[in-house]
Amino acid sequence: MPSTSVRLFPVPPHQQGAAESWFEHGDRTPRKPRLASSVVLVRDAPRGTEAFLTYRRGESPLGKVAFPGGSIEEGDDDAVTWFGPAPAVWAKSMGIDDPRLARRHVVAAIRELFEESGILLAGPDESTLLEATRGPEWMAARVSIAARDASFLELLTRRGLGLRTDLLRPLSNWQTADFALRRFDTRYFAAVQPVGQDTSLLDGKGSWGQWRSAAVETAARDSTALGEEIGLPDTVGLTLGELTVPPVELILEKLASARGCIAYLASRRPAAVFQPELVQYEDGYRLAVKLSGTAEGSAQRGR
Repeated sequence: MPSTSVRLFPVPPHQQGAAESWFEHGDRTPRKPRLASSVVLVRDAPRGTEAFLTYRRGESPLGKVAFPGGSIEEGDDDAVTWFGPAPAVWAKSMGIDDPRLARRHVVAAIRELFEESGILLAGPDESTLLEATRGPEWMAARVSIAARDASFLELLTRRGLGLRTDLLRPLSNWQTADFALRRFDTRYFAAVQPVGQDTSLLDGKGSWGQWRSAAVETAARDSTALGEEIGLPDTVGLTLGELTVPPVELILEKLASARGCIAYLASRRPAAVFQPELVQYEDGYRLAVKLSGTAEGSAQRGR
């Protein structure tokens, strides 16, 4: 059986108050998590595998610096042309009993990726992918979808497009720690940047987003370089662990050690649920994560 290790991560500054309250008060009933999906968009580059990271305002359960993603919406159940593995196959690969739930996560992943990065995993047939998603018309569509003024799946239907679900790979399932005031039950996926499509931030919402080398960011995790470069009041002075949530850092570690995008996507992963546990030390709080030998980042150093 694979070995199990425990990794410790910092509690972000904006969660310190909730952590203290969790230990001080007797009522420790966790809030119900919202279902969410997030996509690790990757590409090969001279300095190693890169991932597209974005800044998120507020106190997102995905982290201040995260991969594109967000919660499942009611419209994700609507009809759409579907290319790739059937929902039942997706459910099996994700360790989910309900194919409808697996379908919601896949749809939400592709929708959120489009909203937040402009990358659209859709095409007119099972072997063709849309190549151009730039321009004012596409940006207006993204803004409307993000504001819930328009339906993502209806947009695809009008344009004669279907979801290319075969271009996604399931990674892992993470639940936010019990003490948090906002919690997600997040399914992480991975996808390679399509040829002919470029990333762009959402007008009026995106503050920062860049392709970052996984090896560079994990090597500099104890510095505040990334937070300083983003340069926003709630990022300056923070380390990688304080800017992100544990799955983001662990995924970056796995990317840093992978021999390219294809090798990363081909790695076998257990259909397991991971959840950080809040632990108290004399000098403060930590997030403890139990990882098996096959989990993202489990071969990396603890700290």
